Amino acid sequence: MQINELLLKNFGKFHDRQINLEEGINLIHGENESGKSTIHTFIKGMLFGIERGRGRAAQNDTFSIYEPWDNPNYYSGTLKFASGGKHFRIERNFDKYSKKAELVCIEDGEVLSVEDGDLRMLLGEMNVDRYENTVSMSQRNAQMGESMAMELKNYATNYYTSGNGEIDLNGALEQLKGRKKVLENEIRMEMSRKQQKREKLEQEVSFIWRDVHHLEEELDRVEEELEYRAGKEEEKRKERQLEGEHGKGVMDEIRPEKWRIHPMEILIFALVIVAAVIILSRPWNYLVAIVLFLAFGLYVWNRMKVGKKQVKTEPEIILEEITQEEEKVPIEKLRWEKAHITEELKEKTIQYDNLGEQLAELDEINEQSREYEMKRQAVQMAAEHLEQLSGAMRGYLKRDLNEKASAIIREITGGKYTKLVTDEKLHVSLVTDEKLVEIEQVSRGTVEQIYLALRMAVGELLCEEEMPVILDDVFAYYDEERMLQALKWLKAHKKQVLLFTCQKREEQVMKEAGIAYHKIEL
Repeated sequence: MQINELLLKNFGKFHDRQINLEEGINLIHGENESGKSTIHTFIKGMLFGIERGRGRAAQNDTFSIYEPWDNPNYYSGTLKFASGGKHFRIERNFDKYSKKAELVCIEDGEVLSVEDGDLRMLLGEMNVDRYENTVSMSQRNAQMGESMAMELKNYATNYYTSGNGEIDLNGALEQLKGRKKVLENEIRMEMSRKQQKREKLEQEVSFIWRDVHHLEEELDRVEEELEYRAGKEEEKRKERQLEGEHGKGVMDEIRPEKWRIHPMEILIFALVIVAAVIILSRPWNYLVAIVLFLAFGLYVWNRMKVGKKQVKTEPEIILEEITQEEEKVPIEKLRWEKAHITEELKEKTIQYDNLGEQLAELDEINEQSREYEMKRQAVQMAAEHLEQLSGAMRGYLKRDLNEKASAIIREITGGKYTKLVTDEKLHVSLVTDEKLVEIEQVSRGTVEQIYLALRMAVGELLCEEEMPVILDDVFAYYDEERMLQALKWLKAHKKQVLLFTCQKREEQVMKEAGIAYHKIEL
């Protein structure tokens, strides 16, 4: 790709400013505040667009900083470039109310779609992160960001596995990890559902057990009451049986009904007393008579008591019958209550056993849980294999990147450093004929050379289409010799270079070395 023309219609401080660029080195010179950074940002905005921030972030974002000084509602520009043997024109309106982008092929007038990816295809799949970490370099961001290390890992997995950088195997890995998380979440949800069901069943079991325990206590109470009542009935039965066996005495048989003492009993006792007085001598006869009289009085008193028990009135007989009927009612009720409690206890026991079986089934792994686990293991295995593959492919990338960067650093340092070594985080070490030198041990000028070599090497690996190299005051820490070597390498290996500077050093060095360049004065 080669940029041919910039037209800053209304961008930052510029209004209808046209800048023509050529192949090779374009030296864009201007004092501070002359607009070099504005042009640099304009190129990036034309290629990738400018998004406006939200909230407080919008106050100091790129959109606000480079909003036109005059007539901010008309915020636009045009960029013409060549790619694949054809010339194209892209026009953008950055205004928030009428934002749009149009891409046209100049030769045949074909209108292409920026939204559908036609511009990115022309840029060789270059995106803004790759752009900022490779071909676009300024004094402030010479070191590559962490996003570039991840970009390289992804590229390594894609390209060295399939030969096609468009196959996003790292994205596939992320999808597998996402799928694994989904399955793990499903497993957790299933376990949560089982736990909720378990808790509900355990609560029901607790209630049923309490009911069973209560019914058992009630049944014991009823059985004890029935047993007590049965004992009482047995005692009464035995009493009635004993009364029937003993029957009545001789005197009871001959005594008239309703008589408490028979006349013969009075006569017999009187004769006995008289006989005792007559037969016995004095004073014993009187003493015996007195004793017999007292005994007879005691007998009469006992008979009077027995008579009261035996002689009953009609109301008393009726009351006794009623009382016996009332005693029969609780016994029948207790028997019914026992049968009812026994039946309910049986039902509760069956329900309790069924709930216990359901709880036992919850402890077993069901088919759905087994399926989730099998899928999770399959996804885990696929992700592990893909990570192993990715690691191996990054080894190939590291080898190629080190070779390309080493060739560049060897040339721009005049052979002082022959080899450059990077790790997965793009931390750099240098190899000399004698030892390994960490980047922290070399001068700032050498560090800048290393960053330039690394960016150019990464750009060659990642970018199918060669992009213009844009350098914004990057030679501030270079001495004249380092600058000369860097400019020679750029002239020899890059189709187009845009060199922004506020110094005269770059122009003087190129003049003295006979390096051709095209100058634009701001």
